[in-house]
Amino acid sequence: MGLKEGLEAEDKASFYLQKMGYKIIDRNFHSKFGEIDIVASKENVLHFCEVKFSQRSDPILRIIPSKMTKIIKTIGYYFLTKRIHCDYQLDAILVTPEKIEIVHNITS
Repeated sequence: MGLKEGLEAEDKASFYLQKMGYKIIDRNFHSKFGEIDIVASKENVLHFCEVKFSQRSDPILRIIPSKMTKIIKTIGYYFLTKRIHCDYQLDAILVTPEKIEIVHNITS
C-alpha cells in the first residue's frame, strides 16, 4: 500500500467515524514507539483506531503482534503527554474498495 492509498483510507475512516457519531480528536499521533492513525471519542470513551486498507485480502490480517505492541506503547505515551485519564479501547477500521468496517476492542 502506498502513502496515497493509506491517507485516502484514513480520510475515509475518519469520515465514517464522524457519520457514526464519533468526534475525531487526533490523527497520526507519533511517538518513538509508533503511530496511532486516529484518536476519536464517543460516549466518554477514547477510541484509538488502527486503519488498515487492502485491495484483495482481509485487512485485519495486516495487524500483526509487533504492530499491536507498538500501538499499545504509543497509547501509553499518548496518555502521558496529554495528561488525561479516561476509559479507552483499541479498534481497527478495515477499509476495502467495497466497505468500511469497525472491529471494536481488538486487544481482547
